[in-house]
Amino acid sequence: MRRHVQAALLLLTGSAVLHISVLSQVYLRYVKEGLRPFLVASAVLLLLLGVVGAVRDGLPFAPRRTAGEETDDERTDDGQAADDERTADEHQHGHGHGHGHGHGHDSGPRVAWLLFLPVLALLLYAPPALGSYTAARETDNAVARVAEFDPLPEADPAPLALSGFIARVQQDRDRSLAGRTVLMTGFVTPAKDRAGTWYLTRLVVSCCAADSRSLRVRVHGAPAPPADTWVTVTGTWHPGGGGALGTATAPVAIDARTVRRVAEPVNPYQDTTPLLP
Repeated sequence: MRRHVQAALLLLTGSAVLHISVLSQVYLRYVKEGLRPFLVASAVLLLLLGVVGAVRDGLPFAPRRTAGEETDDERTDDGQAADDERTADEHQHGHGHGHGHGHGHDSGPRVAWLLFLPVLALLLYAPPALGSYTAARETDNAVARVAEFDPLPEADPAPLALSGFIARVQQDRDRSLAGRTVLMTGFVTPAKDRAGTWYLTRLVVSCCAADSRSLRVRVHGAPAPPADTWVTVTGTWHPGGGGALGTATAPVAIDARTVRRVAEPVNPYQDTTPLLP
């Protein structure tokens, strides 16, 4: 890859990062919201480096030159060729004839062209957020330990984040969920271990999509929508197949009364309390 093409790659990369972090909110599919300033700063730096390279080496093609003028790359190649010739003269026994040091150094490995693929993907078709494929390979509902629970909202159904529902099911000794109808939002993950059920799921991240972990609530009593469909589910805690409500072995499950399709949230990795319709 020649240097003027490298400058083009820097400009495209900076533009792609700027596009997903400033001109849209696509970056939330990959990193936390708090990392946005760092993405913007990185994009600006890449653009500045690309502009410097373009001014120095030309863009989009190598700069034209007048007769008798040599480019820096050619002078480098000529100097290297002269060094090789001197080396060959010093080694009279043929050691220097097959080395070929004086060609192609400015081009770089051809595999470098693959760097354009992720850049073009961000510009033309940004990959979606992680979904059921990732969630199906994780089993733990890792939620923080809650010392004291606030009273449930008086609204019926009571809106809850998935993490809040899971914590109340397995930690709330006052059994605040008993007999209460709740409302939660997430995406659909198929359940292959038990027929007739599926999971309402959220993925949460600490830094970026690479460290995601899943929050899952098994849904009973409603047919499963297609995988990765975002839905709002209302229902009551499902007591079967585990310990008592408020204990660590209580099943994290819900008997669904209604399942309603909703749009994917802007920030799919934020486990927030849903708004009442």
